[in-house]
Amino acid sequence: MGTACRAAIGCRIRALVALAALVVVGAVLAAEAHVVQIVARDGHFTPPNLEVPAGVRIKITISNEGKEPMEFESLPLKIEKVLAPGATSSVVINKLKPGQYPFWDEFHPDTSKGFIIAR
Repeated sequence: MGTACRAAIGCRIRALVALAALVVVGAVLAAEAHVVQIVARDGHFTPPNLEVPAGVRIKITISNEGKEPMEFESLPLKIEKVLAPGATSSVVINKLKPGQYPFWDEFHPDTSKGFIIAR
């Protein structure tokens, strides 16, 4: 086996090891997130407020069970997520300080207001 071939194999092995390490790190980071769920239905959230621990990553799973599109939005948290009817998606929020962070459905701002409450 020539030097160039051994070098190419070594590069591939290093790339595979690096990729495996990224997968493991990603799984660990995802496992550390505190998961909460919220359902949007025709301009209303259930539950209307989300209580979460302060100081940990938060993963919010959003399901749109309504008949119209909706947009989960929070300006203080810099989050926007549009969902079609029947769609489910998630947003991840970095560690929050204790406090209340407003969110709403941009398409139904008068009826769909809530807070993420970090304690």
